Amino acid sequence: MKYKIYNYLAGFFSLVIITTSCVSDEDLIQVDPNNDAADSFWKNDQDAIEGVNAAYGSLLTDGTYMRSTPLLLDLKGDDCRSNSPWDAMYNVGRFNSNVSNSAIYGWAFETYYQGIYRANQVLTNVPSINMTDAALKNRILGQAYFLRGLYLFHAVNMFKKVPVPTEIAAFYPQKTNEEGWAQVIADFKKAAELLPTSYTTVSGLDAGQKGRATKGAALGYLGKAYLFTKDFANAKIAFKQVIDLGVYSLVSNYRDNFTDTNENNSESLFEVQFSRSAGGVDLGWGGAPASGWGKTSARAITYGPRAFGWTDVQPTWTLYNEFQQEKTTANTVDPRLDATMFYNKPGGMQLYGQNFATVYAGNSADLNDLFCRKYENSDGAYANEFDWRSGINERLLRYADILLMYAECLNETGDTQGAYSFIQMVRTRVGLPNLATVKPGLTQVTMRDQIGHERFLEFPLEGHRFDDIRRWGWLQDPVKLAWLKTRDVEFNSYAAGREFFPIPQLEMDNNPGTSQNDGY
Repeated sequence: MKYKIYNYLAGFFSLVIITTSCVSDEDLIQVDPNNDAADSFWKNDQDAIEGVNAAYGSLLTDGTYMRSTPLLLDLKGDDCRSNSPWDAMYNVGRFNSNVSNSAIYGWAFETYYQGIYRANQVLTNVPSINMTDAALKNRILGQAYFLRGLYLFHAVNMFKKVPVPTEIAAFYPQKTNEEGWAQVIADFKKAAELLPTSYTTVSGLDAGQKGRATKGAALGYLGKAYLFTKDFANAKIAFKQVIDLGVYSLVSNYRDNFTDTNENNSESLFEVQFSRSAGGVDLGWGGAPASGWGKTSARAITYGPRAFGWTDVQPTWTLYNEFQQEKTTANTVDPRLDATMFYNKPGGMQLYGQNFATVYAGNSADLNDLFCRKYENSDGAYANEFDWRSGINERLLRYADILLMYAECLNETGDTQGAYSFIQMVRTRVGLPNLATVKPGLTQVTMRDQIGHERFLEFPLEGHRFDDIRRWGWLQDPVKLAWLKTRDVEFNSYAAGREFFPIPQLEMDNNPGTSQNDGY
């Protein structure tokens, strides 16, 4: 792969940990660790921390979690749909991304490799720094391994056959999907060895800082990588290690996972740090950042309800109806429904300080439609999302996911009965009855379907559903594919191979020997 070298202010892409003080012009001059002056940069502890902060910065731009990556992860699932007027977005969920137009998916691909390049800068240069804090050095290297693994996880998972850079070079050959997953696993293993459980118990330049990768995050993603490659035995071990750390627990209010009021909570293993107050006010679309860029997300306006955002993404009626299948022990609807979507609820529903039925009274189509609520600033503090400045952190990995993935591993390794208790932890949080009572004696096959149902309702609009569909092989199963078509008409345009995105044409042109994915 041929890389562009991105110039940037070394301190700009630090985590959202901002301090204020009186500074002079001289204080604002910083050296770029990724340009031709790199030899003069990697000298001390501060350089090392700024280098890894820059690697985190690739999580914040349009190609990743500012907007594009959630779209790519969400739109192919049967939990959401898109009627966006933008063909590049509209076609994602219809398995029809255009090889000649790499908007959205190409931006993601480019940014993943920007992040990998920055992580490789750290892994190449930091070992030779004579750092005063040896423990800090290990943590910085652990974070770089984690970030490289995370960016590569997305690239391998969504683009199948991709370059696997582990050092600084001009070109990297395309690797097989298996080779890509092997490197992802190796990176997360190394990260887990080096990272702390928490930054509250460390000393040094990163002490007490939220948003940095931890041992739990690395083990969680290690387990996911094993799970996605069907190595259930090793996945089970990794997830159990997360559980045994004893530092994670489900928050009592499910909705606290999708607002800015309880970020970095006990359920969060890793989240991308967005803030309305950090940085400038300009939108950071990609490429070389400017000093005026903010650290905000465009997810809220992109997914926002009609009249409050662009409504490019909406929940499906399949999702709405599946929430109605089982009542809570108090004989009420699953509370995750109201946390996930806006709808014309009997008795009323508020959005942005207004009543749903009143807002859409003049338009019967909208009055009887569904709109996204997760990750929306809709609780009354803001009138709408049209300032493009959401500060809600993106939760990439939650403890609920660990519990359900561990239950899946138990089922796949022959302990179907043992899976019940871990599934029930997630159900109990929202008041659902004991699964062992309402559905006792599930077989391995029927438990698979039950886990599919549990994950569908726990993680809609969080980028997990299509990953599940793809890794479970449902698109290659004629019965399952026919079932998906009844749930979401967008599956009618699925063609073999389109579960992956195409390799962007620019990559094909610039990297000799690169072959296109099947189906394109």
